[in-house]
Amino acid sequence: MTPHPRPRLTDTPAWQALAEHRARLADVPLTKLFDGDAERFRQFSAEACGILLDYSKQHITAETMTLLFDLAQQQDVAGWRARMFAGERINRSEDRPVLHVALRNRSNRSIAIDGRDVMPGVNGMLAKMHRFVDAVRFGTWTGYTGRQMRDVVHIGIGGSHLGPQMVVEALRPYHHTDLQVRFVANVDGTDLAETLGWLDPETTLFIIASKTFTTMETMANAGSARTWFLDEGGPESAIGKHFVAITSARGAAEDFGIDADNLFEVWDWVGGRFSLWSAMGLPVALAVGMDHFERMLAGAHAMDEHFRTARPEHNMPLIMGLIGVWNVNFRQAAIHAVLPYDQYLAHLPAHLQQLEMESNGKSVDRNGRPIDHATCPIIFGQPGTNGQHAFHQLLHQGPTPVPADFLVPVQSHNPLLCDAGWHHDLLLAHCLAQAEALMRGHGAGAIAAERRAEGAAADDDDPAVRHRVCPGNRPSSTLLFRMLDPYTLGALVALYEHKVFVQGVLWEINSFDQWGVELGKRLAGPILRTLAETDPDAPPVRDHDASTNGLIAWIRAHKGNA
Repeated sequence: MTPHPRPRLTDTPAWQALAEHRARLADVPLTKLFDGDAERFRQFSAEACGILLDYSKQHITAETMTLLFDLAQQQDVAGWRARMFAGERINRSEDRPVLHVALRNRSNRSIAIDGRDVMPGVNGMLAKMHRFVDAVRFGTWTGYTGRQMRDVVHIGIGGSHLGPQMVVEALRPYHHTDLQVRFVANVDGTDLAETLGWLDPETTLFIIASKTFTTMETMANAGSARTWFLDEGGPESAIGKHFVAITSARGAAEDFGIDADNLFEVWDWVGGRFSLWSAMGLPVALAVGMDHFERMLAGAHAMDEHFRTARPEHNMPLIMGLIGVWNVNFRQAAIHAVLPYDQYLAHLPAHLQQLEMESNGKSVDRNGRPIDHATCPIIFGQPGTNGQHAFHQLLHQGPTPVPADFLVPVQSHNPLLCDAGWHHDLLLAHCLAQAEALMRGHGAGAIAAERRAEGAAADDDDPAVRHRVCPGNRPSSTLLFRMLDPYTLGALVALYEHKVFVQGVLWEINSFDQWGVELGKRLAGPILRTLAETDPDAPPVRDHDASTNGLIAWIRAHKGNA
C-alpha cells in the first residue's frame, strides 16, 4: 500500500489559517493597531539574556501570533529543537548532527553523538586554546628570533572568516593593546598583499582556518603567506613557530609544515557558519583573551537555555523566526534590513547574510522535494546613522515595504559630548525616530497643512506635497541591550542562529548544508587551468558556453598587458 504523501506546507491547516487571516488584516494600517492600545508594547515585547525585543511595530495582532504559534506546533519546532540539542543527525543530506550548542555548553551536561559524550573533547579544546592564547598574549610564545608576536593574520573564508571578523571588531574595546588581529579572506591578491605590506615576519603569527585544508581561496592565501615568510628571511624550520591551523585535516596541515601541537581540531558536526564558538574563534580569543571569549560563550549558552526552555509567547528566537515567516510568506517581503546602531557591529550584517542566506536560501525541502513558497529574504544593512544617508530613502519611500531590525545599545563604550549633546543620545534618538517614521509615515494632508502654515499654497495633490509623502506602514523590530559586551554579543548572535533554525523548520528545509556553494567551486577548477595556458598558438577555448568561452579568450588576450 502506497503511503499517503505529506501535504505541501502551503496546503496545511495552519498555513491556510494564516493566509485567511492575512486577507482580513490587509487593509488595517499599523497606526490603527497602535491607536487606543496602550498595552501594545507590553503585549508584543520580550526580554531575555539582557536583550529587549520590541516587535510591536510588526504588522501583527494577538490573533496573528496565536496562528503563528499554531504553525510552530504543526511544524514540530519543539521536536526538531529537542533533536538538535540531543545530537541527532538532523543535517540529513550530510548525515551529521548539528551541535554548535555543545561548543558553548557552560552547564557541561552530557551531549552525546551515537552514545559518545562530546563535552570532554570540547573542554579539552578550550583548555588547549587557553594555553595557546595566554602564551601568545603574555609573550612566552615567541618567533624564530625570540621576539614575541605583535600581529596575528587569520586566513580563512566564509564561516571561518565572517563570524570571527565580526566579533573581533565588535569587541574592540576589550582588545589587547599590543596585539593586532587582521583578516585575509579574498583570493584577490590585493587582500593579502595589502595586509603583508605592514608586517614584520619575525613578529607575525598566521592562523590558517580551513576545516578540510583544501578550500581553494584559503590554501592559495596560506601558500602565498608561507612564501612571503620564507622570502623575508624566515627559515623553513620556523614555520611551526609562525603558522598554526584550525582544521580537521591533520595530515594536510602537518604536510604544510605546521607542528602537530599547533593544530586546533574542528569536528564534522560543527557547521562553518556556526563555528565561531569552536577553535575557529581562536582569533577572537587572541584579540580579547580567553576570559572574554568564555563570557561570550556564556551569553550564547544563556540564549540556548532560553530557546530550549522558554514558553512560546516569551521565546525570542521562536518569535523572531515566526515573524520572519509572516513577513516573507504572507506579506511578500523578499528583503530584510539589519540596522545596527553601533559602529562596533559594522560587520554584523555581513555575518548574518551568510548565516541566513546560506542556511535558508533553498528551493527544495529536507526530503528533496521542490517547494512552492518563498524562503530566506535577501539580507542587507550597515550601521546607523550611515544607512540613513544611503538606503533609508528606499525604506521610507520605495514601493515595497522592507522589514527591518534595529539594534542599539543603551550605553556607549565611547561617551563623547558635542554641541548638540551626547553623541550616543543622538544615535539613540535617530534609531528610535527611524523606526517610528517607518511605522507612522507622513501623509499628504499633514504635509499640505504644514506648507500652508509656512505661507505656501498647497493641497494634497500638489507635486511638492506628493514628493514628500512617506506612506508608513513599514514593519520593524527593535532590539535594545545595555552595552555591547562579550556576554551580550554571544546572546545576540545565538538569538539569530536559533531564529534561522526556527525558520528552516517552519519552511521544511535543511538549514545546515550549502550545496549551491559547491557548484561554483567545482566549475572554477577547469577554468583556472584554461586561464593558465600561455601558449599563443593554443587552440580557441570551446569547453564552455559561448559567453564563458568568449570571456576566457578576452582575458587570455589581455593578460600579457598587465
